[in-house]
Amino acid sequence: MPPTDLTWDLSPLYADTDDPRWETELTEARDQARQFRRDFRGRIASERLSADLLVAAIGNFQALQKRGLRPYLYAQLLFSVDSSQARHRALLARVRELWTAISEDTLFFELELLRIDQERFLSLLKDPEVAAYGHWLQQLRGHAPYILSEEVEQALKRKDLTGREAFVQLFEELTSSFRYRFQFPGEESEREATGEELLALLHHPDREARERALAVFLERHAEHGLTLTACFNNILLDHAKEVDLRRYPDIMTPTHLSSETEPAMVERMMEVTEANYGLAREYFEVKRRLLGLEQLKNTDLYAPLGESREFSFEAAQELVLAAFAGFSPQLAETAAAFFSERRVDVAPRPGKTGGAFCMGMLPGTAPYLLLNYTGNLRDVATLAHELGHGVHVALSQGQNLFQYQAPLPMAETASVFGEMLLTRHLLDREPDRRVKIELLCARLEDVIATTFRQNMLTRFELAVHRRRAEGLLAAEDYSELWWEENRKLFGEAVEMIPAYRWGWSYISHFIHARFYCYSYVFGELLTLALYQKYREEGNSFVPKYLELLAAGGSRPPKELLRPLGIDLADPDFWQKGYDFVRELLEELKGLVGENK
Repeated sequence: MPPTDLTWDLSPLYADTDDPRWETELTEARDQARQFRRDFRGRIASERLSADLLVAAIGNFQALQKRGLRPYLYAQLLFSVDSSQARHRALLARVRELWTAISEDTLFFELELLRIDQERFLSLLKDPEVAAYGHWLQQLRGHAPYILSEEVEQALKRKDLTGREAFVQLFEELTSSFRYRFQFPGEESEREATGEELLALLHHPDREARERALAVFLERHAEHGLTLTACFNNILLDHAKEVDLRRYPDIMTPTHLSSETEPAMVERMMEVTEANYGLAREYFEVKRRLLGLEQLKNTDLYAPLGESREFSFEAAQELVLAAFAGFSPQLAETAAAFFSERRVDVAPRPGKTGGAFCMGMLPGTAPYLLLNYTGNLRDVATLAHELGHGVHVALSQGQNLFQYQAPLPMAETASVFGEMLLTRHLLDREPDRRVKIELLCARLEDVIATTFRQNMLTRFELAVHRRRAEGLLAAEDYSELWWEENRKLFGEAVEMIPAYRWGWSYISHFIHARFYCYSYVFGELLTLALYQKYREEGNSFVPKYLELLAAGGSRPPKELLRPLGIDLADPDFWQKGYDFVRELLEELKGLVGENK
């Protein structure tokens, strides 16, 4: 069992929930926003705008954003570890309401930035202090054709609080409140369990336990199908209305603008992924034979090949840090600080958000990791993944607030690279052929989950958005579309259990961010290319990679990648990633004996 006492220490942010600084900083941010409006409204789009005035306005805007974000992030972290606490829910509601008011007061600033004459804007960019924010300003102005009047934008923000954001919070509070009765293998009676504990059983050697665990998990979601379907329907409708109101040419346009991706490039990536679905089915067939099954079920995909290996959290920590150190001591030192400074919350608990994440906070404030560690090999890989994220945001602390976070397609680069380092570290030091087979299976299963599955999720999301445009969807409509998209991936190689029809209902990416999932495909394939570069160049690659991470979101993806020799416009780029997957699969087959 994982340690239950490894929780994060939020005292560097605030002493506790009653710390008066929390409310003080929030109200000060509100006052700053009002003053900012008085000082700068009407002056940014003026013909008399100077570089000095623009820099002063950006500096003020950044300062008030930071002041308001600290209490917001603190409330979000508290809510993530225990949403059952009324105090935590109240703090999050309070900060959301005040943040909406702050956003309304400062909305004029971004709108006026969009109205600066292009010739004047290019002239202002020549000033070094303005140029420091150049990428953010250029990206912001890309949204100009779709921005509405200040009054309408303010109304939309105000309505979001009781509309889209309310449904997001309802989804989170509902799903994190779920409790399950389950008899675990080796235990004499049923006990209360969290969803994360049930999903962890998908890695258990007992086939019946795997299937029963997923069924119990999904059937609880089905019991609340009315509420979950309402959340999905309203969030999808909200997006459709915004697309129509802003006259976006496509439902994915907002994501492409924010991610700095070209629609044709993303579609090409998805088509190449679908053309390689056969690689996944080929692996599933290898896994079926390794397990000695007549038919592989979707509850067998992550089944261990032998006796399930358990890793204490301390052992997992040592493995990941050693893998990072083998690449770069700086990478390992940055990752180790998460443990020494208690910025990791480890064990699953009732009321805690499922899955894992790294909250990047903001420049000048250290990031935090949330895990639901249960001790299997995949949890060790998740630790490497989230620490990769953590190192990325820690190294980019030198960027300003607006260029701190990597653009969406680059956001998974360091996390997946961290997993690759861990896998190779384990493979190179493992003498046992059977264990090497298990490690390769785990890595291939991760790649399949991060490319093929995420591509399928994106296709499903596109399908439900388009169907929702025709009218209200019933739970069965979602289930049918879910089944159809999964069948395209699994073919005849995998049988889906009946309860899996509700598999769509717990995926929070559909709730929190539109079309986020394709970024995982992008990130995985890009990282495979970067790892290939590392294999080719050795230690000379390391400083270029660290520089990439430190750059954060200061330049567009294609410019960030150019020094590393990566060309996203190369029509064969995406296939190269799957060629590497083929290498891993052939390495596995060689160990299994299928290549002889």
